[in-house]
Amino acid sequence: MSITALDGKRFAEMIIQGANHLSANAKMVDALNVFPVPDGDTGTNMNLSMTSGAKEVKNNVQEHIGKVGVSLSKGLLMGARGNSGVILSQLFRGFSKAIEAKAIINGNEFAGALEAGVETAYKAVMKPVEGTILTVAKDAAKKAVQTAQKSNDIVVIMEDVLKEAKASLKRTPDLLPVLKEVGVVDSGGQGLVCVYEGFLAELKGEKLPDSPEAMPSMDELVNAEHHKSVQGHINTEDIVYGYCTEFMVRFETEKIAKHPFNETAFRNDLSNYGDSLLVISDDDIVKVHIHSEQPGEVLTYGQRYGNLINMKIENMRQQHSNIVGETHTPLATAVKETPKEKQGYGIVAVSMGSGVADLFKSIGAHAVIEGGQTMNPSTEDIVKAVKEVNAKKVFILPNNKNIIMAAEQARDVSDEEIYVIPSKTVPQGLSALLVFNPSADAEANTTAMTEALSHVKTGQITFAVRDTQIDGLDIETGDFMGIAEGKIVVKNKDKEKAAEDLLSNMLDEDSEILTIIYGEDVTEEELSQLTEFVEEKFSDVEIEVHNGKQPLYSYIFSIE
Repeated sequence: MSITALDGKRFAEMIIQGANHLSANAKMVDALNVFPVPDGDTGTNMNLSMTSGAKEVKNNVQEHIGKVGVSLSKGLLMGARGNSGVILSQLFRGFSKAIEAKAIINGNEFAGALEAGVETAYKAVMKPVEGTILTVAKDAAKKAVQTAQKSNDIVVIMEDVLKEAKASLKRTPDLLPVLKEVGVVDSGGQGLVCVYEGFLAELKGEKLPDSPEAMPSMDELVNAEHHKSVQGHINTEDIVYGYCTEFMVRFETEKIAKHPFNETAFRNDLSNYGDSLLVISDDDIVKVHIHSEQPGEVLTYGQRYGNLINMKIENMRQQHSNIVGETHTPLATAVKETPKEKQGYGIVAVSMGSGVADLFKSIGAHAVIEGGQTMNPSTEDIVKAVKEVNAKKVFILPNNKNIIMAAEQARDVSDEEIYVIPSKTVPQGLSALLVFNPSADAEANTTAMTEALSHVKTGQITFAVRDTQIDGLDIETGDFMGIAEGKIVVKNKDKEKAAEDLLSNMLDEDSEILTIIYGEDVTEEELSQLTEFVEEKFSDVEIEVHNGKQPLYSYIFSIE
């Protein structure tokens, strides 16, 4: 089959099948993340981003390919999550811009649009790293241009694009040493290959095989479960199980041999941890939705059977407070409200854990977006938070390296005056917020807050979700890992020993203040043991303790 002209309707089908294929393989892409931490969510972020683009395209299918491209770009831009999702949105933003004025495109124009997308994506990244999705996209686009000089058949061009993308993906470990050390290819590059596989299949009139994830929709079941009760009929304090927890377990042969999986027994065991439980399984995977007070324990139980993937934890108490806190004027007496005058400045922070959110609010944040480790907020989520703050100038603290690009994209698409402070951790965000001066101008505050990021060191304790070898450490599933400034430096079967080892590694004679933000899985006895350890070994260090109530990360340490 030869295709020398591509219109909007066929391009829309390419986008839809590309998005579906990425969605079907999101868990596989997640599994390629280098760090074995619970926040390895490249596949999830790319899937949510691409799905947002495909949804916008579905609502605007037409013959004019340029207009379909505009819809794709808009959907991707607002739905982009995480660095991988933002880069994906930029690739297709550049692609769509190149074809915007065209009703149909030929092979040369298709190849040129791919190349334009790469140029846009590279410009969007301050320090491009080779061996990532950027490299895969660049190599594939270069091949497209070469092939288009010989053939105007878009099917032939796309075949070569996919072939080169796969070859480039295999080369990523040679460009990025950490990939070779862990023995994986780049996860973002793999996600892009999935999209291109969907494109080619659609052009050839083929349908790709279903993946194990194509089981009954958990979302539909969850929505039905949530709608059983009306939010306004209960009080926030009456919510017994405060965290809506969703995750999947990809079965592992060795673990299943030790703990044979039985869906009924699995469901019965999980019922002890909370309510609103839903379990769906097939031969390869099990999906879980549960409302629990201790989501960390739920995840630990799930690990008995395999690797945790596609995790999402939401604080329902905070969500409920936001919902019932809204006031609505009865229709019969409704009057047009005068728009509220904007305040001088506003601060938006991203955090995970109600205690961490309260901490940010206590020192000046006007809005806190629930997100971070397992669920990066989208560009649209950030834009909405900025609007709700209703300020002339808004400062954003992403507090996660994987959210910075989405925050910057929100700044670029919003009509508001936004300043992104590139905080990569909660301690950095707190440090930046503490130096904010409401009487200073925006530029002076941006400089001071950005400089404050370097005044604090960050340590974290979390658990490994898979076996791996990295940074000279042999890590097994379930090990507790100590992460200092983004690098895994210690590991131990015992959580408290891992915390002690990490602090011994990070604290020195220059350390003055240690702030301990402990998570929901930490007991009073464990916390007391850790503080006593610090007091005995580092007597000159002042200790501050806060209950962050964050899941997944037992401790977050801030050292000044």
